[in-house]
Amino acid sequence: MLLDTSQVCSFADYFVVCSAESVRQVNAIAEDIDKLLKNLGSNSHRREGAADSGWVLIDDGSIIIHVFSPDTREFYRFDSLWSQARILMKVQ
Repeated sequence: MLLDTSQVCSFADYFVVCSAESVRQVNAIAEDIDKLLKNLGSNSHRREGAADSGWVLIDDGSIIIHVFSPDTREFYRFDSLWSQARILMKVQ
């Protein structure tokens, strides 16, 4: 899901939110995003969290990417937390 958070959040313009079915998938997605950002010339992005915690966050300034396990995403009720943000893209 791609959210426009520019009107409801002071620290990021966009959130990318996705879920993965296993620790291995969470890690693989986060690693691929790291590589993609580096290939695009981003040297300032930071990665926080660990795949085995169920949540990895990649902060590239105005875009923050969240990779969740389904249980962690549900536990934190992340989607309802940012329900005021405009959904730009939703993929099931």
